[in-house]
Amino acid sequence: MNFVVKVENISKSYSKRVVLNSVNLSIEKGQIYGLIGPSGAGKTTLVKIMVGMEKADTGMIYVLDKKMPNLEILQDIGYMAQSDALYDELTGEENLKFFASLFKLNKTDQKTRIAYVAELVNLTGELKKKVSAYSGGMKRRLSLAVALIQNPSVLILDEPTVGIDPELRFNIWNELHRLRDKEKKTIIVTTHVMDEAAKCDVLAMVRDGHIIASGTPKTLIETYNVSNLEDVFLKAGGKH
Repeated sequence: MNFVVKVENISKSYSKRVVLNSVNLSIEKGQIYGLIGPSGAGKTTLVKIMVGMEKADTGMIYVLDKKMPNLEILQDIGYMAQSDALYDELTGEENLKFFASLFKLNKTDQKTRIAYVAELVNLTGELKKKVSAYSGGMKRRLSLAVALIQNPSVLILDEPTVGIDPELRFNIWNELHRLRDKEKKTIIVTTHVMDEAAKCDVLAMVRDGHIIASGTPKTLIETYNVSNLEDVFLKAGGKH
């Protein structure tokens, strides 16, 4: 089986607080894999370890068969953090040009990718504005555009649709499914929204640093004999 991401026995603590406790998971090529759970469950820490921004206390993570952290593999990973890492004094277009310049894109490819990602997140008409004038939702949309700029094979998106209006959220999920189906991209999404979880191929439900249940949405609902994913989460131990 072609696993793009393998997480092996990952644990992480801050001071005496355990954030991740012996987490194991495998993500196949061309999957949308959802990490679902409340704030503080450990989802963000796990994806930061995947991209090499945090170091695990124990265990190993492999992305595209490379042990992380690994600078070489970052060309192939698009990462969208929960907090927008943008330059407020630059325009949206200048931000995209800057991040595109960090990757192996020639000027023609940069122009093509900037046009594509700007249209995807509905910012084409706003690119000449300084980011300091953007609303919170616009900044989230620009952050998603940055994550896609180098056409990565693995996308890691931490709460990508927070603060985005329902119509655009619908369009973004349609594009994520297109990227999976047409371009065979592997997409990892963290969310606490159950209707978004249902759009994923496979879910790992996270609570207090543990994966309490995992599987396809349909399989989880059938296994726990409930009618929706929220009840799966509660029945699996998502509520103390």
